[in-house]
Amino acid sequence: MKLSDLTIEEKLRLICGKGAWHTEDFGGKLPAVFMSDGPVGLRTMYEREDGVWDTYPAVAYPSVQVLANTWSEDCARLMGECLGEDAAERGVDLLLGPGVNIKRNPLNGRNFEYFSEDPCLTGTLAKAYVEGVQSRGVGACVKHFCCNNLEFDRLHQSSDVDERTLREVYYRPFEIACEAHPVAVMCSYNRINGTYGSEYKKGYDVLRGEFGFDGAIISDWDAVRDRTAAAKAGLDVEMPFNERNYERLVADFKAGRITEAEIDACASRVLALGERVLSMRGQRVPKRTEAERAEAAKTVAAEGAVLLKNDGVLPLAKGAKAAVCGYYAKPDDVKTLAGGGSSQVVWKDASFDLPAQLTARGVENVYEQGCAIDTVWSVRMDMRRARLNASASDVNLVCVGTGNLIEFEEGDRRSMRLPDVQEKLILETAKENQNTVVILFAGAAVDMSAWLDSVAGVVYAGFPGMGADAVLADLLTGARNFCGKTSETFPYELADVPAAESFLSAGVTRYQEGLDIGYRYFTSYDMPVLFPFGHGLSYSEFVYSDLTLVPTETGVRASFSIENTSERDGAEVAQVYVHECAPLVYRPEEELRDFVKPFIKGGERTTVALILPMRAFAHWSASRDEWVVTDGVYELRIGASCTDIRLTAKIRIENGKISVL
Repeated sequence: MKLSDLTIEEKLRLICGKGAWHTEDFGGKLPAVFMSDGPVGLRTMYEREDGVWDTYPAVAYPSVQVLANTWSEDCARLMGECLGEDAAERGVDLLLGPGVNIKRNPLNGRNFEYFSEDPCLTGTLAKAYVEGVQSRGVGACVKHFCCNNLEFDRLHQSSDVDERTLREVYYRPFEIACEAHPVAVMCSYNRINGTYGSEYKKGYDVLRGEFGFDGAIISDWDAVRDRTAAAKAGLDVEMPFNERNYERLVADFKAGRITEAEIDACASRVLALGERVLSMRGQRVPKRTEAERAEAAKTVAAEGAVLLKNDGVLPLAKGAKAAVCGYYAKPDDVKTLAGGGSSQVVWKDASFDLPAQLTARGVENVYEQGCAIDTVWSVRMDMRRARLNASASDVNLVCVGTGNLIEFEEGDRRSMRLPDVQEKLILETAKENQNTVVILFAGAAVDMSAWLDSVAGVVYAGFPGMGADAVLADLLTGARNFCGKTSETFPYELADVPAAESFLSAGVTRYQEGLDIGYRYFTSYDMPVLFPFGHGLSYSEFVYSDLTLVPTETGVRASFSIENTSERDGAEVAQVYVHECAPLVYRPEEELRDFVKPFIKGGERTTVALILPMRAFAHWSASRDEWVVTDGVYELRIGASCTDIRLTAKIRIENGKISVL
């Protein structure tokens, strides 16, 4: 059906959705687009015979934060493909994800749904994720545009951000993701510099005019305050259907407050959305069984687990006897192994038992929960028994974390620290056994300063999804090798984070730190941290060498070698940072511009190459309203983390031409 076939009444109705999860189809005259939550597993809802809404069980994948810790485009594409196949089997046309909001503040309650504090890492993985989903005939919806970086008062709060910071940090992930031509982008609840996300015409014009976005812009659920203002700005579909907003839109049209041409612009994009998903349905040929998709979830969990600290305690020695404690080793409810809110998945396989998985791998162990998740639980636990077990064992494994009781949509964490009872469990059992390893189940950075020096090892499992108990047992015993790295900085404490001290009122959050987000701040001001951005240990050892730079017509080609000097096969994440020497405008000390993750067999060496385009050296000029590459000297830094720089080389840029120094 063409736009000209619709009456104005039908066009007004078309741009207001139908029910909770569909677009209007006028009784089958148009294809209805069926949407579902599900960035980390389908949260497809259905109405039972008794009228109660319920959720279908699904494969529960690792959280997006764990996916980011893989630093792997292959993993992002794999997870996207599997989610696309899950969605196709349920008849879902549009998957509401991924979320690409930047981790500005460690307390943000939805950080587990987001990739990173860095726009390059975020955008690159989001692009691969979108490509994966859409390769299976299902659309992806990139969200939330933009600057939704706290849950506090998110329905009203204004994120006040300068234009350069918007361009270089908060827009950039959307710009990169748009290279995959996502079917949709979702607006945010909050205001951006005083304008609601649903009415953010300036940003929508950038999406469509500069980033090449050619899909539909849809609202977050109930994010529209004024349907007329949102339509005039370019928001195409309001979700879910809101009768009051619809009636006001009709009245505004009759009163001349919105023109038919403005309605047509939105309606035509909704028609195009329907036609696009209709054509994509023909691509829905499942390529993996559900069991294979569950195995893919374990692959992502394995590559996203980060070995933060290891004083020789891992891998577990053969014949070692282990004490295991902590609720998260064997939770009563697997929901506590994930964040809460619209991404909460009903696990297809609702089991998680790390002690049993260790036993299956020949590790004799004894389990005692030891303490409750938090002191608010009126449950008596035997911490003394956990201490006795630790004292009589070769190694002590303490499983602690946050979960959906602490990290969830619509609320922010109160503290970066673990609940007191969990910190006490770590400290008390570590007194009994110096070979204590903490396994951390959390969706964001945790303040470990109270106990880090008391333990021999720390594994950051994140929210690892279904089957991760087996994955962790493999990693702890050495059957698998660690290869994940942190996608966010772990500061010593919240007070070290600039955003934590920014102006926050009932209506406004000032992003006064500007570009100094995450590692950009900590490296620029030489601030010590617990664990830097890009950090992660391995059972292998890697040596970098032979950095060579060659100018190209569009940028510079960098090649270097990485040797695995150990006997263990492993993968290494090599990160490429750019530092401008003597800049004319403020530049952070270094900025991530690319990364690679080669798998290297023990004793072997590989050479990797990548091309940095001229854009990698640019900054957004507030005075010229464009990207600018300043003539000068730039240093390329190749590192195993943002602070572990292994190789450096310099180039000079003059009049758009690059020469190697």
